[in-house]
Amino acid sequence: MSSPLSQLLTLPCGAIINNRIGKSAMTEGLADTFDRPTKPLNQLYKTWSQGGTGIHLTGNVMVDHRYLERVGNVVLEDDSALDKFKDWASAGTIAGNHLWMQISHPGRQCPSLVNSQPLSPSDVQLKMLGSFSKPRALTQLEIEDIIQRFANTASLAKEAGFTGVQIHCAHGYLISQFLSPKTNQRTDQWGGSLENRARFARSIVQAVRKAVGDDFPVAVKLNSADFQKGGFSLEDCMQVAAWLSEDSIDLLEISGGTYEQLSLMGVEATEVRESTRRREAYFLEYAQAIKASANVPLMITGGFRSRAVMEQAVASGEIDMVGLARPLCTQPNVSQLLLEQSIDSIDDFETTLKIGDGFWGNNSPVALIKSMNTVGQVSFYYQQIIRLANNKPVDTSLKVFPLFWQHLLNDTCLNIRRNKARRNNS
Repeated sequence: MSSPLSQLLTLPCGAIINNRIGKSAMTEGLADTFDRPTKPLNQLYKTWSQGGTGIHLTGNVMVDHRYLERVGNVVLEDDSALDKFKDWASAGTIAGNHLWMQISHPGRQCPSLVNSQPLSPSDVQLKMLGSFSKPRALTQLEIEDIIQRFANTASLAKEAGFTGVQIHCAHGYLISQFLSPKTNQRTDQWGGSLENRARFARSIVQAVRKAVGDDFPVAVKLNSADFQKGGFSLEDCMQVAAWLSEDSIDLLEISGGTYEQLSLMGVEATEVRESTRRREAYFLEYAQAIKASANVPLMITGGFRSRAVMEQAVASGEIDMVGLARPLCTQPNVSQLLLEQSIDSIDDFETTLKIGDGFWGNNSPVALIKSMNTVGQVSFYYQQIIRLANNKPVDTSLKVFPLFWQHLLNDTCLNIRRNKARRNNS
């Protein structure tokens, strides 16, 4: 019997996805010093394309070179390097899958190494390891400029050969900052009520749809909740999802958390039911409520590890697509194995990726130790991405503590090289 994951999915715009597995976005850090795609990035997506996944979502592609999620992000502002983007799109669709560009602005989650004056709806600072400066509140003209930047980047992505775009409205980045009352304390048309806080997201979606036309996939990544008291809630998500479906999106990906509450990293921020099924899919609990609000295909990302849970979620109609991310770093062909029903479970290294037990574990009472574990885990998967990009086999023997320092050193060196190249070119 064929797997429910093998079913085709027809999107509202008419595009057809050849199965129900999507690669969720992961930051790659593989741009050159001028924020352009590179041959290693192409190799990475060629490898993933050949692995059987229906949709591949790129890591953050920034709409403004002045504000990055991290050094090494690709930026698409104009057509000056469009040939490099065409090469990336070609490599990433070599097996006939979709490749969608995730377009984003970090807002206050722009590291100080990149810009010491980030932007946000309000001047609420992100305080994490001293890595982020206090943001400046956006002006009306700047808000309008960013909306047009998203539309411009989406149009260029289509021209380059990407088969869709995803607008990043989750994980505490700029659009998510507008949605949350904790970070959006404005009193104008962009703040206050949920309708006003959602105006920025809706304006971007509407501008992107106008730029790319009716037959090009436009997706949104949205938090089910921020998991912070006074933040963006499930009820907010349900309403925003309904509005976005009115704005003609084709796929809604649900995740959750922010840098301050790292549900997106697999770190639990709220209680969940103790069944294996619910532990696996962090955000599956919210799928039914969200899907009832928004008449749009739904993709859930976060923690899926067993084929039975994935197949049941799709077969029952709870979700339309299963989102995977980290497993593709250690098993780049994991989707094909799932579709063939040749494996029952997939890699789950999170349970062992930690500095130690107790005080040194993921639930350490010391915030620095918890952060070191989280960053070290992220670096573990980032190193696998680098290896795949250089056509090398994965290495799952890497340890968290040295990876933490390696990650900091790597990003610092990337920043130094980027700044030097830009100074020399000015």
